[in-house]
Amino acid sequence: MNNAAPASRKPMVEIENLVTHYGDRPILKGINLTIYEGEIMVIMGGSGSGKSTLLNHLLGLLRPTSGTVRILGADINAISDIELTKLRTRMGVAFQGGALFSSMSVGENIMLPLREHTDLDESTMAIMARLKMEVVSLAGFESLMPSELSGGMIKRAALARAIVMDPKLLFCDEPSAGLDPVVSSAIDELILLLRDAMGMSIVVVTHELESAFRIADRICVLDKGDILMVDTVAGVRASANERIQNLLNRRTEEATLDPDDYLRRLTKGI
Repeated sequence: MNNAAPASRKPMVEIENLVTHYGDRPILKGINLTIYEGEIMVIMGGSGSGKSTLLNHLLGLLRPTSGTVRILGADINAISDIELTKLRTRMGVAFQGGALFSSMSVGENIMLPLREHTDLDESTMAIMARLKMEVVSLAGFESLMPSELSGGMIKRAALARAIVMDPKLLFCDEPSAGLDPVVSSAIDELILLLRDAMGMSIVVVTHELESAFRIADRICVLDKGDILMVDTVAGVRASANERIQNLLNRRTEEATLDPDDYLRRLTKGI
C-alpha cells in the first residue's frame, strides 16, 4: 500500500490500529491512516465498507474496541468531555443531509456554533455569518428558511455553518450526494476553494467517484473494514487490486457460499 503522503506537512489526524466491533461483529479491522495539514483526503468504499463508522470515530461519537485516534494532536478517547467539546470548536462538520434546523432561518443556522461556543455580541456574529455566506455564494439569503432552499443551497448553507468558526479541520459527509451534475461540480469547486483560501485540512466521505477524483489529494479505499489502498487519484486509478477495480468500474463481486458457515449462521443460538 503506497501512502504517497506529504510527509513534510504536519499531521492533523492520526489513526493507529483502530479496531471496532458492533457486538461480536468486526467493523473496522486495524485501520492506520494519517491526514496532513492542507490536504483533502477522500474516504471511499462500497456500502458496508466502514466509511460511516470511521467518520463517527473521527468526530468522537464512537469509542473503539482498541486503537488510537488523534485529532489535532489530542487522543480523543483519552481526553475529558470538556476537552473534547473544546476540540470540536476547531473542527467543522457538514452532514450528509445538511442537518439545518427547520425552525431557524439560514442565518440563524449558520450563527448557531457562534452562539453555542463564543461570547460574541449579536452584530459580530451576524457579520461573521454573512462573511461565510459570501464564501459559499449565499449572500443575501440569510432570512430564508431551510424549506425555501434548493438541495444545492442546503449543502452550501451546511458548509457555511461548518466553517463559521474557521476550523482547522473540516469533515464532509457525502457533500454532493443527491445533487445534479452541475450543482455537484459547484460543490466540488467550493471544497477546493475552502482548502486553498482558508488552509483547511478536509476529510470527505463519499461514494461519488467523479467527485472523489476531482477534489482528492489522496484517496483512502475501504473495503469490509480494511484499507485496501491509500494513494493519489492516479495511483488508485492504476491499481491492480481487483476489489478496487470492481469499485471503480461498478462491478459486482460474486459471493462464495461456505455451506458449513451458512449452517452455523442459521443454527446460531439454537
